[in-house]
Amino acid sequence: MSEKFSKYDDIQLYSKLAGDKSEAESAFAELYARYSQRIYAYCLRILGNNEDARDVFQDTFLKFYDSSKAHKQIDNVCGYLIKIARNLCINYKRDAKQNKSIEDFQIWTNDNDYERKELLQLLASSLELLDYDYKEAFILRMYQGFSYEEISKITGDSVSAIKNRVWRAKEKIKEILSPYLEDLSN
Repeated sequence: MSEKFSKYDDIQLYSKLAGDKSEAESAFAELYARYSQRIYAYCLRILGNNEDARDVFQDTFLKFYDSSKAHKQIDNVCGYLIKIARNLCINYKRDAKQNKSIEDFQIWTNDNDYERKELLQLLASSLELLDYDYKEAFILRMYQGFSYEEISKITGDSVSAIKNRVWRAKEKIKEILSPYLEDLSN
């Protein structure tokens, strides 16, 4: 990664993707370094499987790079990447018609605390039980840290609809986890 590109903001780097090969590669490397972990984490949380997440993650950056060649104007690189990843995840889930059971889902953590691991696994599993719209809104808000307005732009839904989905997702997760949490407090 070239240090000369780290001084540019995202929009400037995106515009450099349409430049000569050397400049485009350096700009892409910088944008990849800035957002790859966040995009991969989003794909993994939505798809729940490392292999599937890697495939969609790679396709996301390919489509992102290709979009720069079409001289597409954007005003939020991270939001644009999430939107591409979101659409690819939706397509992947639709095409694969994947229904994972709780037993199939695993969460990876380095934490040695068994109860914490179990709670994280239960939380991840409870996400798999949510309707896609609720799951997506919850992940974008709670894990990715997007504002309701940003999520609204990404999904094309109203801010009030997004707030409602996040609230309902939290309620459903509480409902799913309540027996475990009661057990934990006893």
